[in-house]
Amino acid sequence: MPPTSKTIEDIIGVKGQSKDGMFKITIGRKVKMACDCVVGKDMGINTWAAFAGSDNRAIVDGDFVVHADELQTVLKCLRNGGINVVAIHSHMTEESPRLLFIHYWGVGKTSDLATILKSALNTQKL
Repeated sequence: MPPTSKTIEDIIGVKGQSKDGMFKITIGRKVKMACDCVVGKDMGINTWAAFAGSDNRAIVDGDFVVHADELQTVLKCLRNGGINVVAIHSHMTEESPRLLFIHYWGVGKTSDLATILKSALNTQKL
């Protein structure tokens, strides 16, 4: 039985989408580019999490978008919760404020993984 979408939505507070046995939530942010245009969720400026497996043994994989000054706090939340950090890098140049992307994955109970992600989201200025 795939992870319960209601559990994830209730904990994180964001509606998601189910597809092919996975459940994904996406939270957009906005950033001003060098061209003076503003880009956001539809252009990939987002945090996302995809859950698969079961409620008792789920995997979560995703990407956090953080302002540069949020990086350490979000990393600490993820690592203290047992979430593995795969990569930290930028996707753009000359954006304001400066954004970094944290790729991650973790294994555990759906509710535990969602709670860890929510605690990291709570450290951000969304």
